[in-house]
Amino acid sequence: MNIIKPYGDTKNDGAIQLSFALPVKNGQKAREAAKILLSKMGFEDVEVVHSEDIGEGYTYFVTYGKTLYDVDLDKINVTEVDIENWSLEETDNYIQNKLGRKIIIVGATIGTDAHTVGLDAILNMKGYHGVPGLERYKMFKVYNMGAQVPPEKLLIKLKETNADVVLISQIVTQKGIHIKNLKEFIDLIEAENMREKLLMIVGGPRITNQMALELGYDIGFGRGSLPNQVATYIAKFIINKYGAE
Repeated sequence: MNIIKPYGDTKNDGAIQLSFALPVKNGQKAREAAKILLSKMGFEDVEVVHSEDIGEGYTYFVTYGKTLYDVDLDKINVTEVDIENWSLEETDNYIQNKLGRKIIIVGATIGTDAHTVGLDAILNMKGYHGVPGLERYKMFKVYNMGAQVPPEKLLIKLKETNADVVLISQIVTQKGIHIKNLKEFIDLIEAENMREKLLMIVGGPRITNQMALELGYDIGFGRGSLPNQVATYIAKFIINKYGAE
């Protein structure tokens, strides 16, 4: 067994820091409410180390507590993404030599999600953290449709461009709207009998590879993913499917 607990002052002391808001005016009664809440959640040695007003009738808390619970790492099974980090030149040369044509990629943020930071970080030429985006690759043809793209409009673009890859970004997660959006889009693709043709990628700060696979996508890229990781995965996947050794 490989048992672990949260670490504060000493190993496995179970100490955890939590921050949250309650709809109550700041004061002693509010702080006591926060302590009672944490006690009901099973925490011991509860402390409220900070509280402040964040609006009329709302208070933000920073608290500490200790948990008796632990985790056995040996019993955890997750689907991890182990992606090579090829350079731009390595990826371009690989596609040129093995496939001999450009890989067509269409990216969008679907539904009502208006955020494009993650999408642009991967697709735009300037890229992210000094790593060039997919538009910089000579062997990628990239169509960035931006934010709030209706699934039906994205579907039309995929058909028009004869795309190899669709890359969807989802940032907004309130009430599980990202799950709803992703399910609806995969259902639309399957209804059009396009699923086998496309490499389907989803990315976002709360996206995990396991979640992506469960929803029917090929891979999920979460927080901190770099453009060259996505590029390497695309090149290897598409060439494995269509290219010649």
